[in-house]
Amino acid sequence: MRGPHNIIRLVRTLATMERTGAIGVVLEAMQAPPRIRAAARVLGWPFKWLGLKGDPALPPATRALTALGPAYIKFGQILSTRPDIVGEDMAEQLKYLQDKLPPFPVGIAKQTIEAELALPVDQVFSEFSEPVAAASIAQVHRARLAETGEDVAVKVLRPGIERAFRKDIDAFYFAARVIETLSPASRRLRPMDVIRHFEGVVMGELDLRLEAAAAAEFAANTEGDEGFRVPKPNWGLSGRQVMTLGWAEGIALADTAAIDAAGHDRVALGARVLQLFLRHALRDGFFHADMHHGNLKVGPDGAIIAYDFGIMGRLDDYTRRVYAEILFGFIRKDYRRVAEVHFEAGYVPADRDIDEFARALRVVGEPIFGMDASRISMARLLAYLFEVTERFGMETRTELILLQRTMVVVEGVARSLDPHINIWQVARPVVEDYIKTNVGPRALLRDLVQTARVLGRFGPKLPALVEAQLIRQSELPQPAQRQAHPAVWMLVGGALVALGVGLGALL
Repeated sequence: MRGPHNIIRLVRTLATMERTGAIGVVLEAMQAPPRIRAAARVLGWPFKWLGLKGDPALPPATRALTALGPAYIKFGQILSTRPDIVGEDMAEQLKYLQDKLPPFPVGIAKQTIEAELALPVDQVFSEFSEPVAAASIAQVHRARLAETGEDVAVKVLRPGIERAFRKDIDAFYFAARVIETLSPASRRLRPMDVIRHFEGVVMGELDLRLEAAAAAEFAANTEGDEGFRVPKPNWGLSGRQVMTLGWAEGIALADTAAIDAAGHDRVALGARVLQLFLRHALRDGFFHADMHHGNLKVGPDGAIIAYDFGIMGRLDDYTRRVYAEILFGFIRKDYRRVAEVHFEAGYVPADRDIDEFARALRVVGEPIFGMDASRISMARLLAYLFEVTERFGMETRTELILLQRTMVVVEGVARSLDPHINIWQVARPVVEDYIKTNVGPRALLRDLVQTARVLGRFGPKLPALVEAQLIRQSELPQPAQRQAHPAVWMLVGGALVALGVGLGALL
């Protein structure tokens, strides 16, 4: 229920941050303005006694987020990949949230598996380990199939996780509504739509059958990608609360010391992570949307192995082209074209000045080019980009939320492997390849062919549709008949296109 009782949840959030000492640490790490820091302390201190205690053995920020629950842990996972925003020390502390959370007992995991699969665990698996990784939503066990001897990873949902997420999401909805009410200017950011999108993503992540389907589709799409592997699901041993995948042996991508000791090229790995993400987003329109360190390994052969497919992103053809043109414009420093694409896509209101917008975008892009990545303050760039969106009345695009969030995470992973990486240089070949294939005369011809095929399928119906439209038009008054002419000609044009397709097929 999204009533005022959620105020207690939000107050407890602030109180927990104050009680654990996280509020000052986090705001300082993010270089928040002194006024914001003071306001947060003043609001949090009176309710400190309401805050959750958390695990005193953990650093303040990690302690607070683990105490507050899975939705907050998800947020911490994102920040753990961005030392340029929260600082090296904070990012290192937050890596704990990726796969080292307290596990639940193996006995409960076995009970869940037996209830889900209707089979005794000892009959299915000859070996079943203690948890090898525990994250915010589920934990993973290594097991061996009794029938074949194959090593597999068995993922089991945490008990009561759906209810816990719903409590947090309800509180987020309430907060979003309050923000929209008290600050009309915030409505362009569409906080309610953002939370609604987040809810859809999370609820999908809580059904492991959907994750198994995503893993299978992702594996099929990327089968030909050199230096990249995706474990395939075992459908017979998967259900809503349990998923079984092939075991992926490798070094966690966060363990740079082990990667170096194994002789892998971290610079090449950093570039490959970024390029793979862009290739999957642009080429396939289906990408891994949770590519933090905890979900990536380096195999013995140097291949990147991805797992945990609970959050996947999709982009339609049009959005992919818009995204590629924006990236390509930045790469070529053609800020005027970047601005035009934003206006053409409707991302910026048509009544704004396109030249002023292009100049504002130059301020975002220019500091990145020719500068060592270690000298770029992403926090300052993001702050300025937010100012730009506010100034030009840009609304949040919910279809791009996952893409934007994942891009931030992937860039953070790449920079942890290669602190000097230049994201634009690395992205250029992937984006150029997509532009050559999907933007321009070749793409226009392909679009026309696809349109003709669609119209061709409706060919038998077109004569009747044209006749019905003509009869309907003849019954209208004269002025209305003139307004209806375009609809008739569209139908006639469709019929001609369908005829052309049919003749082409015959010839």
